[in-house]
Amino acid sequence: MRPPARWQRLKDVILSTDPRRRTLVGMALLALTLMASSAGVMLLVAHSSTAVDKTAVQWWAALSVGGLVVMTAFIRSGETAHLRDPSLTIPQMVWTITSGAVAYVLAGDARGLVPSVLAMILFFGTFGLTVAEVIGIGVYALLAFASAIGVSSRFNANASGYLDTAYALMVLIVLSGCIALNLRIQRIRAKLQQQREALAQALEVNRELATRDELTGLLNRRAMLDLMALEHRRSLRSGRPLLLAQLDIDHFKPINDQHGHATGDRALQAFAGTVRASVRDTDVLARWGGEEFVLMLTDTSAEHARELLERVRQAVQVLEIAHSTNALHMTVSIGLAQQLPGDTVEHTLERADQALYHAKALGRNRVVVAPAAHRTAATGVNARA
Repeated sequence: MRPPARWQRLKDVILSTDPRRRTLVGMALLALTLMASSAGVMLLVAHSSTAVDKTAVQWWAALSVGGLVVMTAFIRSGETAHLRDPSLTIPQMVWTITSGAVAYVLAGDARGLVPSVLAMILFFGTFGLTVAEVIGIGVYALLAFASAIGVSSRFNANASGYLDTAYALMVLIVLSGCIALNLRIQRIRAKLQQQREALAQALEVNRELATRDELTGLLNRRAMLDLMALEHRRSLRSGRPLLLAQLDIDHFKPINDQHGHATGDRALQAFAGTVRASVRDTDVLARWGGEEFVLMLTDTSAEHARELLERVRQAVQVLEIAHSTNALHMTVSIGLAQQLPGDTVEHTLERADQALYHAKALGRNRVVVAPAAHRTAATGVNARA
C-alpha cells in the first residue's frame, strides 16, 4: 500500500488536491510536455545541421519551454481561479504559436516540420475556446506565420522560392483545416449542450411526474410518505409536534356519475386549490387517492390544527364549481391525529383515518380529532362511503 500512497501524495503535490485545479494543471502539463518535445526536436535539428544557429535555437527552446513553465506554475498556485480563462488557454496558445513562428525562421531547411506542430497547437485549445476565440487564434496564427515566411524568405540566402511557396501553402492548408475542424467541433459541442439541457428538462419533468399528482399538482402518495417519514425523524429529534389529517370529499362519486368525469376533475382541482389557500405555507397537502387527501401540519398544537381545519371545512362548504346547469357545492369530512411518542407514521395515519370514519358516521361535513390513545382499532376503515 505504501508505493501507491506515495504516488498519490506526489500527484497531490504536483496537481493539487482541488479537483478543478487538478484538471487545469494536468492540461497545462500536457501543453508543457508537447512544447518540450518540440523543443527537443529543434535542438536535434540544430545539433545535426551546420546551417542552423545552435545558440539561437537553444535560446528559443529555453524561452518557449520557460514561458509555459511560468504559466503552469501560475495555474498550480490557484491565482488564475478568479480569471475568465483560469486555464490560460489563450495565453498558452498565443505563446506557442509565436514560438512556432520563430521556430519556422530558425529551422532552416527543416522548417517543414513546423506545420505539424502548428496543427497540434491549434487542436490543443479546441475544447477550451469559443467560436470567436477559435477564429481569432486562427487569424493570429495566419499573420504570425505569414510574417515568419516573409522573414525566412528575405534573410535565408539558401532559400528556394518554390520551397518557400510550398511551405507557405502547407501552413495555409493546415491553418484552414484546423480552423474548419475547430469550428465543426464547436458546433457539435453547442448541439451536445442543447441536448444536455433538453435531457435535464426531461428529467425534471419525470421527477415531477414521479412525485406530483398530475391533475391537482399536489404531492402524490409515495412522495408524501417519504416526506412524512422525514418529518417524523425531525419531530423525534426536535420534539416539535407533528399532526396528520385525512380529508375526504363527501359524496364525490355522484358528482362523477351525474355530471361527468370532467366536472369531477374540476371539482378536485378546485378543492385542492381551496385547501392550499386555507392552510399555512409550511403545511403540506397531498392527494392520497381518488377524493381522499392527506394534510401534514407541523409546529402547531392539536387545538390550533383543529381551528385551521375548521376554516378549511368552511371554505370548501362555500366553494362553487361551475357547471352548465347550476353551480355544484361540496363538503368535506376530516379526521385529525397527533403523532404520539413511540408511534409510527402508519399508526398516526390509521388514527386519523379512524377519526375520519367517525366524522362520516356523525353525518359528514365536520372535523373529528382522534383521541390521544396509543393505538386505535382499524374497524370500519374501509366501510365509509
